[in-house]
Parts: sequence; C-alpha cells; structure tokens
Amino acid sequence: MIQLTSKQRAHLRSLANRLKPVVHVGTEGVSEKLLTSASEAFNKRELIKIRAQEGAPESIKSIANDIASGVSGVHVIQTIGRIAVLYRPHPEDPEIQLPEPNQG
Repeated sequence: MIQLTSKQRAHLRSLANRLKPVVHVGTEGVSEKLLTSASEAFNKRELIKIRAQEGAPESIKSIANDIASGVSGVHVIQTIGRIAVLYRPHPEDPEIQLPEPNQG
C-alpha cells in the first residue's frame, strides 16, 4: 500500500469537500454488510465519504479504521464530526491524479 504525503492528503480533502456521504453506519456498526457496501462504493469511485448515524456504537475514527483494515488498499484521509473521508486508488486506471511527493 502506498504512503500518502500531507500534500496528497490535503489535495484529497479538497476534492472531498463537494462529496456527499455514500455509506451510512447505523446501530449495527461495522459489519460484513457495511464492508461490502464500502467495497462496492470503491468500485465506482476512488474517494468516498461515510457518515456515522446518531446510534452508531463506535466513534467515526474507529469506524473508519475498521473499514480501512477490512477493505484492502483503503486510506483514511480525514475524520471530522460524524464524517470520514476514505480513499482507495483504482488498481488499473486511477481517475484522481495526486500531486507528486517532494523528492527532497
């Protein structure tokens, strides 16, 4: 799995501003059904937002980390409030062009 620089994370956060949450976590928390839903969302797009509903049993940070470990290649970009931004580059044809890391 690639390591993202702070510049690349900032770029992804700026792209995520206009996105709406596509995965909602309810009272069940992180389940196989939720991981399947997140994986399907990543098949359609590289950058997604997830929202933890009021009755979610865990914090959004914990939920985002569980999804990142349950779905291969996922990076947690940001968690704020009840929203998390997750990124998984497309294996063959990535749509999002990340800024090049500094070669200092």
